[in-house]
Amino acid sequence: MFTGIIEDLGTITSLNKEKGNLHLRVQSKLTPELKVDQSVSHNGVCLTVVHKDHESYTVTAIQETLDKTNLNVLKEGAAVNLERAMIMGARLDGHIVQGHVDQIGKCTAVKEDNGSWRYYFTYDTSQGNLTIEKGSITINGVSLTVNDSKKDSFSVAIIPYTYENTGFKNISKGDKVNLEFDVIGKYVKRFTANY
Repeated sequence: MFTGIIEDLGTITSLNKEKGNLHLRVQSKLTPELKVDQSVSHNGVCLTVVHKDHESYTVTAIQETLDKTNLNVLKEGAAVNLERAMIMGARLDGHIVQGHVDQIGKCTAVKEDNGSWRYYFTYDTSQGNLTIEKGSITINGVSLTVNDSKKDSFSVAIIPYTYENTGFKNISKGDKVNLEFDVIGKYVKRFTANY
């Protein structure tokens, strides 16, 4: 369980394919605090630490994860949003994030907006996901508030702090992003589907 508040912008130092698995080596200031078997969110994808040394650690993504997320487009040197699992009893600054990506979305525009940025995204509605105005959405692991909610698109506003301290500064028109829709909204939709 995560909050969507990014703790560090890590760097992919190596990518090694082994059959259907992809081993990602990540350099991060969080490494000394991590341990093997710990869950860490990588661009919103919950992955388990399988090895670590002083400056970097390794996680493994299986084929299903690669098929449903944007991890398969990462290159060496890429920045990745990192968050350790939340501590029970601590302040929940973002929203409840599972680290289970629902689907990939596509950035359709980035516009500067008087000192901040507005990012526009589309997604395939055939999977039954939806957004609501002022609801929560997780994009590449970042907890954000939905603006301009439409059937298959929405926008988010990015403040300068988020722009500088997450991978949002690297997202451009046409880029694929990991989307995790609000878990509470998913349950409400499921419960009300029969009414």
